[in-house]
Amino acid sequence: MPDTPLLPDLLATTKESLAPLEVLLGRARENAAALVAGEGRIDPAAFEANQHAAHALSWLATYIEALAQMQAWAERLSGEGKFGEIERLIHQIAFGEYLAQIRGGIPMSQGEMARLADLGLEEAALATPAIETLTTSANTPAARARLTALMREQAANPTFGATGLDDELEMIRAQFRRYADERVIPHAHEWHLKDELIPVEIIAELAEMGVFGLTIPEEYGGFGLSKASMVVVSEELSRGYIGVGSLGTRSEIAAELILGGGTDEQKEKWLPRIANAEILPTAVFTEPNTGSDLGALRTRAERKGDEYRITGNKTWITHAARAGLMTLLARTDPETTDYRGLSMFLAEKTPGTDEDPFPDPGITGGEIEVLGYRGMKEYELAFDGFPVPAENLLGGEEGRGFKQLMQTFESARIQTAARAIGVAQSALEVGTRYGEERRQFGRALIEFPRVSDKLAMMAVEIMVARQLTYFSAWQKDHGKRCDLEAGMAKLLGARVAWAAADNALQIHGGNGFALEYPISRILCDARILNIFEGAAEIQATVIARRLLA
Repeated sequence: MPDTPLLPDLLATTKESLAPLEVLLGRARENAAALVAGEGRIDPAAFEANQHAAHALSWLATYIEALAQMQAWAERLSGEGKFGEIERLIHQIAFGEYLAQIRGGIPMSQGEMARLADLGLEEAALATPAIETLTTSANTPAARARLTALMREQAANPTFGATGLDDELEMIRAQFRRYADERVIPHAHEWHLKDELIPVEIIAELAEMGVFGLTIPEEYGGFGLSKASMVVVSEELSRGYIGVGSLGTRSEIAAELILGGGTDEQKEKWLPRIANAEILPTAVFTEPNTGSDLGALRTRAERKGDEYRITGNKTWITHAARAGLMTLLARTDPETTDYRGLSMFLAEKTPGTDEDPFPDPGITGGEIEVLGYRGMKEYELAFDGFPVPAENLLGGEEGRGFKQLMQTFESARIQTAARAIGVAQSALEVGTRYGEERRQFGRALIEFPRVSDKLAMMAVEIMVARQLTYFSAWQKDHGKRCDLEAGMAKLLGARVAWAAADNALQIHGGNGFALEYPISRILCDARILNIFEGAAEIQATVIARRLLA
């Protein structure tokens, strides 16, 4: 091995740094709990008044969990003899940077920092020899330069560093990477610029490859594979185009709802049709004046004999025109004003065309023009007595809709984290390629340290987000509660994707601002990840409440 800026005893040093972090997190939870405490539970007013501190706790816990998963990844690779120089550098830089941010300030957004003082903590709590070594000597210019040099050597396979997945999952990754390279990337930017729906032949090909039934049990026509496999597929397809990577999300959410809350008859009727893409689902939850407050939904479902009549307005409905099945949340108890009166319906509709997007009586809709995430289109829908057979009430019992929806959030957020990794990976690849090809002052851009540093940090943070996401999927696959881990993966992954896209555009300079360059699309696509499936602020609230429960 050539001379490198690697630290000696790296794995022992990084492992030693984790124990003080756990102690720190324990104190942070105690201090935060004191700020938001009511009578034996969280006081909502106190929580809101101390929201910055509560969210600082969420980010601190996310960073600590991310480093713990990086340590697990590194030790696993080391035991398999796969912990090479590029993996060591990624691991070393990740610890150096994230420990430094924990001590000095974690960016919750571009202008908001989570600092230890927000939680009544002092930097001296982390003044241990291991942490001092890592914060001062791990993420150095020499380490970043060496990492970028190694990345340039293996540019043909730009998933830099071993992922730590087993051979079966790597085979799945390779299959969908080839597909994205051959069938998606050459066309994605044109679809975006023309604001076109993803071609039906792409959907047919994905159906043939099993994307829509990947995690549906074999008894219902699916492949019965793991959530980890869905993560890998979503990651690679989103690397090609987030719209394509998100096609499976609608089916995943619908299948989760039906598997978790449906009757045997509903499972037998709908799951095989979802698995083979005979019917495309769409999630119809959000309303114009409720946003993240799903418990305040006003769309109502009135029972009329053997059917319900749906009346109300919905918004931000993805792929609504093409869909044939709506998982629709509506209020069945008009006396309620919170989540307790909500029910979930499997509402069938006729797929529309460009000329007539919503042909059924009782439903009208219009397209919402958006910056990015365009391949399926977004819609506003208006329901006026739209009929749904009573047998399509999910689970056959009213008032369970909100609880049924909550049961899907783990998978939805894991999958969104995977999409974020794919978008970030796309930004890294596009930025690296441009850095190699573009010459300024007689040199390739990638040879300038600030450009090289950007690419190195993209690779590092992508691996951090990737390991946190893989861990949440592992938890889900092993029947463990993982709403906390899934939320952390989504929170961090979305920020990593935005940072990677923004930095890759910066490498492009003025050209990055031109619509003809794919990085302009990647930036727009990355921005939505901090908003959908729980905005970053909502996600931080959910994490904090779990930590303080």
